[in-house]
Amino acid sequence: MTQKIDNLIVKYITKSATAEDLDLLSEWIKDPENKKEFKDYVQTHYAITYNLENIDPEETIAYLLKRIQKEKSISYRLINQPVVRYIAAASVVLFITMGIWFTRTNTVISSDVIEPIIVNNQIEAGTNKAVLILEDGSNIILHKDRPYNGEHVSSNNEELVYNNNATNVAEVVYNVLSVPRGGQFSVKLSDGTKVWLNSESRLKYPKSFIEGQDRDVELVYGEAYFDVSPSTDHNGATFKVHMQNQEVEVLGTEFNIKAYQDETNIYTTLVEGKVAVTTNDKNEILKPGEQSNLNIETKVVQINTIDIFREIAWKDGVFSFKGKKLKDIMTVLSRWYDMEVVYENKSLENKRFNGTLYKNQKIYDIVNSMKETNVINTYEIRNNTLIIK
Repeated sequence: MTQKIDNLIVKYITKSATAEDLDLLSEWIKDPENKKEFKDYVQTHYAITYNLENIDPEETIAYLLKRIQKEKSISYRLINQPVVRYIAAASVVLFITMGIWFTRTNTVISSDVIEPIIVNNQIEAGTNKAVLILEDGSNIILHKDRPYNGEHVSSNNEELVYNNNATNVAEVVYNVLSVPRGGQFSVKLSDGTKVWLNSESRLKYPKSFIEGQDRDVELVYGEAYFDVSPSTDHNGATFKVHMQNQEVEVLGTEFNIKAYQDETNIYTTLVEGKVAVTTNDKNEILKPGEQSNLNIETKVVQINTIDIFREIAWKDGVFSFKGKKLKDIMTVLSRWYDMEVVYENKSLENKRFNGTLYKNQKIYDIVNSMKETNVINTYEIRNNTLIIK
């Protein structure tokens, strides 16, 4: 399955697919081999959401295909009413949820279920927001209600865009885009490179690049997905991402880097193209589907083949976890929901959870799914704190 098809399926399920997207997806599924891939995908990315192994893939596939066709038809007839085309996607989720409910009908439910306690819930899903730090040190707040227009740069509610004025540049002037906890934002650099920044991330980059010279940016910390404008479009100028313990040299490609301040590892995941990862004078060339894992403390680098979807799904509004420890999952969620997490029972930190979660979900919906699958016993929400029991 190509990354393009993977993205189409994610867009469909997250209710952001256009009529054209649905056309491409339905045509792709007509091929028997592709249909088999689609079945495998659904089994992996939907059954695991509820820790199930006995969901009927044939039944689910048939329903999904039927809904895609129906939704495509509705999209074309009501192209100016985008809300309508979301109904079918919602039906898919409802169908899967109902199917999962029926698989549980033989499960014995304990009579001593401990109900959650929610007091003054202030935990909200993140939004598009960031702070732009200009070369003179001034801060510009960016969010949906504050569009920004500056010299050679402008912003809407989710993206900062720089004009390509490299030929007029004599020296490099740097800007910084800082995304807080509970935020996300993207930036289109002056060379056409697109960067998506996850929560609690910071990127330093030239306001304009000097034509013919290396294009250097710094991921100060956090997580970023890069879609790099190829060097062939810039007189051979290479694109490099610098971090405190690592450098990534790019040859026109898409990749993800995760380098949070409170974590001891830097993960570089290649989606398309080729990158060279340099650490302590050691150079590793990654192939698509490979991830380098640098342990900052030991300086050891491991190269692994990974599931790309799980690593980059955050960019498309999805968190995908497979066999992850609850502690690691809550680290990710705490950044997006800007919340504190407390464990009443420390042993729960090592419990594992399989699930595909959506970034627009309410926090209590997410922890309820963990409660229903016995990953946790119950929970409390008090103000901005989630207490896991």
